[in-house]
This record gives sequence, structure tokens and C-alpha cells, in this order.
Amino acid sequence: MVAVVEVGQIELDCERSGSGPPLLLIMGLSGTYLHWGEPLLAALRGGFDVIAYDHRGVGASSRLEGPITIRELAEDAAGLLSALEIDSAHVLGISMGGMVAQELALAHPGRLRTLTLGCTYCGGPGSALPRPAVARRLAAAGSQDREQAIRTSWEVNVSPGFAADEEAWARFHEIAARRRVALTVIAAQARAVSQHDTSERLGEIAMPTLVIHGTLDEVLPVQNGRVVAERIPGARLEIFEDVGHLFFWERPRRSAELMLAHAAAHA
Repeated sequence: MVAVVEVGQIELDCERSGSGPPLLLIMGLSGTYLHWGEPLLAALRGGFDVIAYDHRGVGASSRLEGPITIRELAEDAAGLLSALEIDSAHVLGISMGGMVAQELALAHPGRLRTLTLGCTYCGGPGSALPRPAVARRLAAAGSQDREQAIRTSWEVNVSPGFAADEEAWARFHEIAARRRVALTVIAAQARAVSQHDTSERLGEIAMPTLVIHGTLDEVLPVQNGRVVAERIPGARLEIFEDVGHLFFWERPRRSAELMLAHAAAHA
């Protein structure tokens, strides 16, 4: 089911599929719900009622008017669950979406059955943003022609070995071509990320938490996964060797297996 859902004063473009307990997927910066990729979604649908949506300013969701904060995006996620009449759900957030999921867990702990944080960041001591060379490459992509910008995004977000997979690249390119995200929206999301810091509050998260990170992540280096897991009581850390930022593209089956086991262990 694909629908535009009224969430308070805005609308969010949402896709819902599969069967089982609800699983809310929160996408990262510049991404759309198509970027979860069919291999991961297909593996999740057998065990979850999968809910993927686009943030404000993306797809058919309401236009983004002015700046946005990570906390406001978390309230959008909580509002979507309410609009869908879901009392609580398993939640997976990746990258910026993982930051949104952190704020959602802190503000609405009763709405989360389990929390999974992938390739994300909490700010504070020990955390790390992209290396300067990587940040410059990502920034330069905004001034490149559309095709080159998509290719740059692909190469930065996955490991070198996976970047050479022409079939995977073709799938990524087709998704990017189908649904463009405006540069103004990407800039607003980037400003929100730059202000994110939950480092001193993560100790308040009490729901079962799984943290996943790839060792070759150039967007948010792997040390961020370790910092996040250390700050959340009882969190389990899964490190994917030789995998880049989009770990769920490189290891979709393993990612789904971890999610299913995490949910089953805390049903």
C-alpha cells in the first residue's frame, strides 16, 4: 500500500507492506523510502508490517518550509504512527534517520518495542563526522551535473568493492532518477544533522537496542557505532567488516536477519 498520510498539519508519503509486528523505517539525509532497496524490504516483509516513509520535502510528502530539526522530524515519525493507529513499533533508523530514531526513543519511549540504529551518530566526545576530503567530495557533488552527482553519492556511500558492482549501481541509479530530492531540502537536513547531539542523553534509552555499522563507512566512521552502543545501556553492537555506509545494501539478508532476531528476542 502506498498512501499520503495526514500527520497533524503535514502529509507524509508512506509505503506499507508485509505482515507481522509493525516496523518503522526512518531514512537518512537526501534519501527516499525507495533507497531502502528491494532486497532488504523483501527480506523484512516476511516477518514485519514494514512502514517506510519520506521526510518533509521529499517525494509526495509536504513541502519543507524553512529550517527543520532532528527533534521535529522525530515528532513527524511519532505522528505517523498515531495516524496509522499503531501504538508501538519496532524502529530502524539509519544515518540521519538514526538520529531521528534516537530522539524518538528519548521523547516517546513507549512507542518503541525495539530500536535499531544503523550507520549513525550521536555527537559529543568520541564521535566523528566525515573526513575533510570526504566532506569536500560530498559538497562538490551538489555542483556537479545530475549523473555525476549520483555516481559520487554511490561511491562515497558504499565500499570500493561494492561500488564496482554494476548491477547494484544500476539499481541505485534508477532509484535516484525516479525520485529527486531538492538541494534546499538536503541543505536543511544537513543543518539539522550538524546540530544533533544526544550524547549525554543516550543513557536514558531503556528499550532493547541494536547498533549496526560498517568498518569502511566514510560518511560516518565506524567509531560512531561504537560510541552509540557504549552510551546506550545493554545495547548490542554488530560490526560489518569491509562494508560502507549503506550496510543494508551490501548486506541486506544479514541486516534483515539481525532485525528479525532482535524483534523476536524482545517480543
